[in-house]
Amino acid sequence: MNHTNQARESRKIENHDTLMENYRKLIEKPNIPLEDGNGIFQRYSNPVVTAAHAPVSWRYDLNATTNPYGMERVGINSAFNPGAIKWKGKYLLAVRVEGVDRKSFIAIAESPNGIDNFEFWEYPVELPETDDPDVNVYDMRLTAHEDGWIYGIFCTERKDPSAPGTDTGAAVANAGIARTKDLINWERLPDLISGSGQQRNVVLHPEFVNGKYALYTRPQDGFIEVGNGGGIGLGYVRDITNPVVENEKIIQEKVYHTVYELKNGLGPAPLKTKEGWLHLAHGVRNTAAGLRYTLYMFMTDLDDISRVIYQPGGYFMAPDHREITGDVSNVLFSNGWVMEDDGRVFIYYASSDTRCHVATSHIDQLLDYVKNTPQDKFTSAGSVRTIVAQINRNKAL
Repeated sequence: MNHTNQARESRKIENHDTLMENYRKLIEKPNIPLEDGNGIFQRYSNPVVTAAHAPVSWRYDLNATTNPYGMERVGINSAFNPGAIKWKGKYLLAVRVEGVDRKSFIAIAESPNGIDNFEFWEYPVELPETDDPDVNVYDMRLTAHEDGWIYGIFCTERKDPSAPGTDTGAAVANAGIARTKDLINWERLPDLISGSGQQRNVVLHPEFVNGKYALYTRPQDGFIEVGNGGGIGLGYVRDITNPVVENEKIIQEKVYHTVYELKNGLGPAPLKTKEGWLHLAHGVRNTAAGLRYTLYMFMTDLDDISRVIYQPGGYFMAPDHREITGDVSNVLFSNGWVMEDDGRVFIYYASSDTRCHVATSHIDQLLDYVKNTPQDKFTSAGSVRTIVAQINRNKAL
């Protein structure tokens, strides 16, 4: 090492080597499949991305002169709700990273195998702003559209301008739209224009429908309460650079005493299969302990994407004992998955607004699940009849 490099090294904070060593140990830790399972999907022992995965250079001023005590300067609170895409042979997650200042931003984490060794790119995504700057951006869905662009549709949040000055918590949510060819340089398009009061959980369908862009929506009256809105909607946009939603209608309604009683919204863009379009969504119900978010599935027709053809009863995945606690407890949320050419499916989800996980399955298993799991009968007596029928079929074997 020459004298210049020695001088440069001496200016680094004393705990630099320890920080880097611990960071590498975390990044390179193998992720082992859990033994327990239900035959539908496979969970793994470790989260794939956490707040601790944020690079040391994001969090620390490494200059000993300006940071003599080796303090963390930029704290990261959580990393969750990742969009996902397979790109140039790598598995990429568009992670919602939240700082201790409560502001979220999007950052790309990359893995060679989709299961572990996820590492953030050197810089977070610098999303261009509109003339009305976002206060907060989060929950980006990535869709490789047949028009040749990769789209990132995300929630953009701003303070409600109609709220009284004493109300510092009122917000307005809408769908922000950006597109890219390399996931580094992004073009910001206008925010979604719809007749709803607010929009959240908006997802772009990967193919044109009758020459138009199809968007799954979740119209709602307010930032939290869906009011007269709610349910998973479907609408169409003629020009994505002027994204006015037309012919929006609800294709998945909320239903009393189900896992999607209070709210529901689509997760990632649907997967095209030989049987139909496979959808992963989240459903919300109220409990004595607060809101509970679970994931559920349904399938729509290949030729008419507004028509639901299969829907298993109940949830597909719910928080287990390792996932139930966090910043916002009792929550599973997914806005990203990847299907391989051989049919293997990587389902990326977040638990309790804190960390990212992966579960794996195969498209044949998921199709079997969606087609052959009994539908919800919507009453206790109906559930009992479903179980009795299965018992009797088993006895006949």
